[in-house]
Amino acid sequence: MTVPDYRSEAESLYGQLVAWRRDLHRHPELSFQEVRTSGIVAQVLSALGYEVRTNVARTGVVALLHGGRPGPTVMLRADMDALPIQEASEAPYASECPGVMHACGHDGHVAIGLGAATLLARHAAELAGNVLFVFQPAEERDGGAAAVIATGALNDPAPDMIFGLHLWNPLPVGRVIAQPGPLMAAADVLQMVVRGKGGHGGQPHETVDAIAVAGQVLTALQTIVSRNLDPHDTAVLSIGVVRGGTAFNIIAETVELLGTLRTFQPTVRETVLTRLRVLLNGVTAGMGAECELHVQPLTGPVINDPAATEVARQAALQVVGNTAVGRIAPLMVSEDFAEYGRLAPACFLLLGSGNAELGLNAAHHNPRFDFDERALPLGAALLATAAARVLAEKPAV
Repeated sequence: MTVPDYRSEAESLYGQLVAWRRDLHRHPELSFQEVRTSGIVAQVLSALGYEVRTNVARTGVVALLHGGRPGPTVMLRADMDALPIQEASEAPYASECPGVMHACGHDGHVAIGLGAATLLARHAAELAGNVLFVFQPAEERDGGAAAVIATGALNDPAPDMIFGLHLWNPLPVGRVIAQPGPLMAAADVLQMVVRGKGGHGGQPHETVDAIAVAGQVLTALQTIVSRNLDPHDTAVLSIGVVRGGTAFNIIAETVELLGTLRTFQPTVRETVLTRLRVLLNGVTAGMGAECELHVQPLTGPVINDPAATEVARQAALQVVGNTAVGRIAPLMVSEDFAEYGRLAPACFLLLGSGNAELGLNAAHHNPRFDFDERALPLGAALLATAAARVLAEKPAV
């Protein structure tokens, strides 16, 4: 089977892709609240002839397209949720929901997913196998991918290969990253509570100052990555929240620290956590205090499978050409697409969406985030081409 020129077909959908994206951008919904978004997705997919399941993991949508002949199943994933950020934009499609915005491109991911679904539905009779679409809730928090998997919605038919992509503003529009191996890090949430003995600010000798102890803890933690890991290993330990104290003349009894650990290798993760526990216990005990540590794993690392990545790379070469397909250093951000890699060979692509000349280069999770919408048809063509290549190259079953 010859894989169609999905890029040309996707470009003809540009107006519809932009319309979908801008509508979703105006009406963002937080994790597990994507009711309006999933309703639009389900409606479009049903009209295209997909077998549609709604309310998967509360607000997810799973849709199946049967090809004209038997064969394997390829899965394509798009995430749908927005972030609790007040948008700072003058765009006519700016968020109409106070305190909520699509600051990471998931509105674009949904539009790209619907575009790919449209393209593949047009060629369903030519496909030897099935295409399974997952429009996933709650990527930004609360484990949406794991929740979808736990429902069993991906068991029948189970995917033989899985693809997803992320719009990526640090890259110029049209550039594609399709590389095997580590791409994004595993993520853990760290919660530490330092407990001392509160008292009057004028009588510090009768207290154990939790703020002073927390200060020493913060200093000590900086040595874990720099002094306990092999310099060739990679980890990030960041503290993002320090909460403690109630008044200027009261010595705090407790201080809460919230942070994140990012790693690629389980052995590195365990080394950091072991050293973290040792330092916390030692520093706090030495100052007469105590400390509790709670570790909440969010997701594992995104490790692209070589075979799936080669399919994706060939699709990218077909869609954007050789000069636009490249590699980058692995990123310390995380993505719960990693959970799907436990089910089948998987590849996660990055699609450049930035355009500095147009001012569309704000960082992800920034109140001024926006992207070049010319990436939308490219994304739709990439996913459709990758899926079609799997169903063309895999033998029928």
